[in-house]
Amino acid sequence: MCTCSRAVNSGGRPVDVTMNSRSIKIEIAWAVVLALACASAIYGTFHAIQYEWNWAAIWEYRALVMRGWVVTLLLSMGALVLSVVIGLLLMTGQRSRIVPVRLFSRGFVEVIRGTPLLVQLLIGYYGVANALHIDSSMFVGIVILAFFEGAYLAEIFRAAWESISASQLEAAKAVGFNRLQTWRYVIFPQAVRRALPGTAGQMVSLVKDSSLLSVISIEEVTQRMRTAYSNTYAALEGYIPLALLYLAITLPLSWWARRLETKFKYET
Repeated sequence: MCTCSRAVNSGGRPVDVTMNSRSIKIEIAWAVVLALACASAIYGTFHAIQYEWNWAAIWEYRALVMRGWVVTLLLSMGALVLSVVIGLLLMTGQRSRIVPVRLFSRGFVEVIRGTPLLVQLLIGYYGVANALHIDSSMFVGIVILAFFEGAYLAEIFRAAWESISASQLEAAKAVGFNRLQTWRYVIFPQAVRRALPGTAGQMVSLVKDSSLLSVISIEEVTQRMRTAYSNTYAALEGYIPLALLYLAITLPLSWWARRLETKFKYET
């Protein structure tokens, strides 16, 4: 006899709470096993080549690096929020009935996605920002990074929106839903669920792309780590903690996105 506890969501669908918690525990256990396996492989590789670690040298720069990590975190969070807004605006613009708005939005997305972020940073900071007399490299970096990632999010949002069949919209009209109700109960839940995997991947890319902001004099974590290992000649001792510091930002984002996927899965 099954003794698993069950709950009922807003749609009347039963949700197996015990099985969900058990699945989470299994995933955590496997994550620990894989992390230990990777650590063992790394240790075995460098032990085989008899690499001499120099952790003490890089440890002296821990405060410098952590300040850079905080800057990276603030940059990423600011650009993340702004990129979602920009993505929604560009997605709406591409679906506009006004031809100039539609063409501008589509052209903007193609130009941004078709050119390197490094070029956009250099032109945006040394060209546009100087012309507008904007001196804050932090502000400029957040805006440029948000526009870059927002162009990709616009395509993710547009694809999610257009994946909803016309028959569902017609069915919503048939049962008497107005435009707001159709958006709330038909379009939004399905579009969010379908856009979440791509959006989560783009959020992770945004965090990693923030490492390029050092070219406009932003002392984020990668630049701070470069300073540390250029003074200590301990490159690997710097790169490994650097990877862990980025994972400390990207893994919670991925976990949060998965939780949202599960939530919308049960609600729709």
